Amino acid sequence: MTTILYEHPLNERIRNYLKLEQLFAQAYSCANNDIAIINFKQSYQVFFTALFAIIDSLDRGDIRGDLIKDLEKLQQSLVVWSQAPDVDTSVLEDNLRETVALNSQLKSCTQTWSQLKENKLLASLKQRFAIQGGSSSFDLPQLQFWLHQKQEQVAADIKHWLSLLDNIKHSLALVLKFIRQRAEFETIETESGFYQDNGEGLLLLRIKVAQSAQYYPTVSGNRFRYSIRFMLPCVKNGRRYSNQATKFQLARC
Repeated sequence: MTTILYEHPLNERIRNYLKLEQLFAQAYSCANNDIAIINFKQSYQVFFTALFAIIDSLDRGDIRGDLIKDLEKLQQSLVVWSQAPDVDTSVLEDNLRETVALNSQLKSCTQTWSQLKENKLLASLKQRFAIQGGSSSFDLPQLQFWLHQKQEQVAADIKHWLSLLDNIKHSLALVLKFIRQRAEFETIETESGFYQDNGEGLLLLRIKVAQSAQYYPTVSGNRFRYSIRFMLPCVKNGRRYSNQATKFQLARC
């Protein structure tokens, strides 16, 4: 059965992680292969908007500090899990080595991503991209010039910029992978399109709904309690509450 996956964070830290994950996905989707580079002249707006949002997110919040704490907790958990019987030691040791290496990189006094703020081209572009409609070609002749350099040069610049974010990206991916693996999906059925439960100790809700279903979930809550209200599209009001019997899958991570 084909499903749609919805995820909802239950604290601000995980909310920031998911936002960053999406921004990384947008940036890399514009520059992950040769075909993307060829089409980069059409997708550069998405790339730079995502890149600058990543830089701002790292500047404003203590993402690095949060990731260090989560990697330290993960490292401790992996050591404990290594004592369990029937554990796949090779996979566990690979994850442990990756966790230790990433944690060491993040604790380094010099954060490579800060070099992005010192790049003159990026700094000039970032000022214009912050203005609505400010990234038009007539406002940014230097961008037009750069976009029309040799494909190899454009690709090399993009690769270099993204490489400066590698330790953040890989740390984020590792932490979110283990958070998502904390729980399996279970099937839940409700009579009224509404579900609520205790959220204590939870970080993330993952909800799967059949693609053929004509409803979707909206979530409210925090680490103490959460509720899921299913909605129906409505031409007049945009959406309305569903009061019908509802079936979905839920993973409480």
